[in-house]
Formats: sequence, C-alpha cells, structure tokens
Amino acid sequence: MKPIYLASALVATTVVGVGVFVSLSARAPEQTGGGRGTTVAVKRQDFIRSLRLSGTVEAVEATTITTPRLAGQNSNTLVITDLVRAGQSVRPGDLLVEFDRQEQIRNSLDRQAELNGLEQQIRKRRAQEDAARAADDSTMMQAGSAASRAQLEMLKNEMLPKIRVEKNTLALEEAQAKLTALKQTYDLKRRAAQADIKVLEIRRDRAANAMRQAASNADRMQIKSPIAGIAVIKTTWKGSNMGELQEGDEVRSGVPVVDVVNPATMRVRARVNQTDVRELGIGQRVRVGLDAYPDLSFTGTVDQMSPIGVQSSLSPKVRNFIVLIAVREAHPNLMPDLTASLDVELSRAPGALVIPRDAVTYDGRQPYVQVVRAGGTPQRRDIGVGSVNPHEVVVSNGLAEGDVVARNVAQGVIR
Repeated sequence: MKPIYLASALVATTVVGVGVFVSLSARAPEQTGGGRGTTVAVKRQDFIRSLRLSGTVEAVEATTITTPRLAGQNSNTLVITDLVRAGQSVRPGDLLVEFDRQEQIRNSLDRQAELNGLEQQIRKRRAQEDAARAADDSTMMQAGSAASRAQLEMLKNEMLPKIRVEKNTLALEEAQAKLTALKQTYDLKRRAAQADIKVLEIRRDRAANAMRQAASNADRMQIKSPIAGIAVIKTTWKGSNMGELQEGDEVRSGVPVVDVVNPATMRVRARVNQTDVRELGIGQRVRVGLDAYPDLSFTGTVDQMSPIGVQSSLSPKVRNFIVLIAVREAHPNLMPDLTASLDVELSRAPGALVIPRDAVTYDGRQPYVQVVRAGGTPQRRDIGVGSVNPHEVVVSNGLAEGDVVARNVAQGVIR
C-alpha cells in the first residue's frame, strides 16, 4: 500500500508544480509588457534643470493691526466691540476694529470738566489779586502821604512847645514805620498770590494732559485701514483650542488682531541651505505650486537673496539663506501663510534629446540603455549623458529621436 500512496503523492506534487509553472508563465508577459512605463520613445524637448525648494506665501504689501498700548494707568485688556469680517475687501480709511471706548471717553469728559473748573478758578484768583494789588497800592499811597505830612509838621518844631514837638516826632516815626511795613508785606502778598495762581495752573495743565491722553486713547481704540486689501482675522488660544478673534473677546495690548494684505502682489519666502544657494541668482524663473491647491500653478522669479546666512537650529555649522520669490499672477486662493513648493529653473536646453532618468544604467562610469526594437529583445547601447535633473537625462550621443528604450532597467533585466 505504501508504494501506491507514495506514487499518488508524487503525481499530485508534479501536477501542482506544473500548474504553478503555467501560472508564472502566463503572468510573465503582463509584467514585461504591461508594467507602468516599461518603454519610452526618445524625443526632443526643452530640458530644464531645476532646484526644488519649499516656502511660505506672504504679501508684499501688508500691515498688521495690533491691540493698542494705551497711555496712562489703564487695564491690561481691551474688549472688541466691532470687527471687520474675515475676507472682506477694505479700502484706506475703512474701520477694521474698534474696542470698548466708553471708559476713555468718560475720562476725557471728566478731565474736560475739571479743566474748565480750573480755568474759572485761575481767572477768579487773578481778578482777586488785581483787586488786592490795587487796594495795597492805594494804602501805600496813603501811608506815603501821611509820612510826607509828618515831615512837614516837623518843620514847625522850632516854633512849637516841647510837648507838641514830641507828638510830631512820634507821628513821623509811626508813619514811616507803617510805610516800611506796607512795602515789605506788599512784595510778600504778590509772591503768595503768584504761587497760588501757579498751583492752579499746574493743576490745569495736568487736567489738560489727562484730557488729551484720554481723547488720544479713545481715538486709538478705533483703528482704520491704512491700505487697500483683504482682511485676514488672526487666531488666538481660546481655552485649549485655537480660534479666530471675534467681537466680545478680550485681548491684551500688543496682540495682533487682523492683517490687511494686498493680494495683487504676493511673494514666497523660502530658506535655502548653503550648498544650493550657490546655484541661485536674481531673475531666475520659478514655478510656484500651492500644497493646499495641487491643481494651481504660478510663475515667478527670484527677486531677493539675503547676503548673510542664518545659523540652522539643527547644527551650528549649517547656514540657511532667505530667498524671496516674486509671484507674477494673482488668484483668490493665493493667500498668506500657505505653504508652497518651488521649482527654480537653473538651466534650460531647448530641443535636447531627453529620456527618463530611470532608463539609464551605469556600468562603472559608462552609462547605457536598453534599446527595444519591434519583435526583438532589448539590446544594450552605450550613450553619452549631459545635464541631469531629478527625473530626466539629456542624451548627448548614442541615441536618435524615435528610438525606444526600456525603463526601470538594472543589469540588463527589464523590471
């Protein structure tokens, strides 16, 4: 029985092996002829060698509106009472954001009332001083006249009795003493009055400064657009999430509230490492693509390059350079803070023989391709290679336009 079982198992194994061989033979043509990009025809076209960069879109003409820093003793936060809608087009002078101004307006009115009261007090005090000066001047004139009369009475002393002479002498001394005292107190009264008026004037100036300060704060809490553009509302932390600012929110001084950007002139800011920056130059053409909108593509040029590199955060030996790319077109979706991919055109060869880079294999330093002829097997052919980019190769010799070469070749076997 065992030989029969062994023979049956051997037959079954043979049948399975034949089935697997037939299956693999049936699939082989599909992998050879139906794979992605198995062969490609050599053609002439403009060859472009480019450098791939990444950057962030920003506006050339833009301004950021921040919460104003108010003068004087004020609260650290302000409440938004009016805010422009996100994406709204604005013109110069249009209201962007307004904060609660009631406290500042009330302070301005209170200081105005205080200022008016102090002005009245100053005028009243000056009038009182003018009246007091006039009264003191009259008193001094009377005292001077009395002293003069006493001097005249002293001329009669030779003809008067002794008791009368004593009275005239005492009268003269009294008149002179009174005149001297009036002269001394006159200057003191004037200085005291001027000091009182000066105190009132200082209080008036302080009230005027406080009134102007409050009025200026009230004006600064109503911010208008300095340029024409589109309003972009800033985001901030609200609890544990990020959200756009809106009316009723409290914001601290100096916090950005809204950006106004002019979408007609946009640019892309990119960082380039110290190795690639040597190949860049002002005026080079750039293809700009948006990561958020893969179907959109724009043309641009290298506009500015920083002359000094910035130290990389990964290594102190690596430097990055800032490059600004000016975008020529305008589009509603081309907005600030979008990430962009940049293909900088380094060189262009018009009408060159171009084949895919994965069609070239190297035997040491000798490049070659597998030329596929109709009804034949691929044949190796040595070629000369010119410029190379990440996807294509320029063939300098060894191939002609229309030749068909195999792709994804390694050691003469088509993958």
